[in-house]
Amino acid sequence: MQTWERQLITTPRGTFEVFIKGSGTPLCVTHHYSEFNETGDYFAETFTSGYQVILVNLREAGASEKALEPYQLSMLETIFDLEAIRESLGFEKWGFAGHSTGGMLGILYGIYHSDSLSYMIITGAAAREYMTFSKDCIYNPEHPKFQIMQEYMETLKQKGLSESKRKRISKERTKLSLFQPEKYDQYFSLPIHKKMSGVRLSYFSRELHVFDVSRKLKLITAPALILCGRHDVQCPVSYSIEMAKEIPHSQLAIFEGSSHYPFLEEKELFCKVVGRFIEQDTGLSQN
Repeated sequence: MQTWERQLITTPRGTFEVFIKGSGTPLCVTHHYSEFNETGDYFAETFTSGYQVILVNLREAGASEKALEPYQLSMLETIFDLEAIRESLGFEKWGFAGHSTGGMLGILYGIYHSDSLSYMIITGAAAREYMTFSKDCIYNPEHPKFQIMQEYMETLKQKGLSESKRKRISKERTKLSLFQPEKYDQYFSLPIHKKMSGVRLSYFSRELHVFDVSRKLKLITAPALILCGRHDVQCPVSYSIEMAKEIPHSQLAIFEGSSHYPFLEEKELFCKVVGRFIEQDTGLSQN
């Protein structure tokens, strides 16, 4: 598999590490607390056959700029960083695709800078905190698998955890978010590996409790494609339905055989839906 090209992008807000792959119209992909490398990312890889994908390490991730103040790790400041990267790369506009917390960033991006976006692809995300009021969310104490998820997460935080045990626990944790967990090895078969930025995750864990931009969704003017697995246990499908209802130029696609990873669980259909949306709703075509 072709590796991603690493670049350091200098902006007025600092230097950021990005990884680029594919050709065609530019598409920005990121996640709120993932730390990427030359092996790429499963979600980002979905788009590399038709677009020039710019996979961004955010502040405090990889070799990107550090945070001098805690507020620089906030979701809104992250959007300002992405805008600086876009401008430094010389793109008048680019697309944005985000999965999970990456999708939450995409919603904020659309609210504040729709004029910079050719389109938005938001997968398995929400416009507000998704745990407290949804028993379908695995992070809600009333979910039947809440306890086992908490145990896995606490184990992964342990210092001195052997690499083999870390991989095993990470695998079991991910399987909780698959509609057919027995297919894990089939879905995650590429030599892709990434880490998490602990400081970004810690800040997000606090910010999430007051996150709610649902009343601002009407401000988004960029075309938006909202995608979600019917059985998503992290950001339940009701939140995607809510976003599609409130965003003016939006489409909703629900994947009946998926949980949190429709781009792997129903990859062929996912790519078909995305390609049709970009071509029909934005006038852009795949490379």
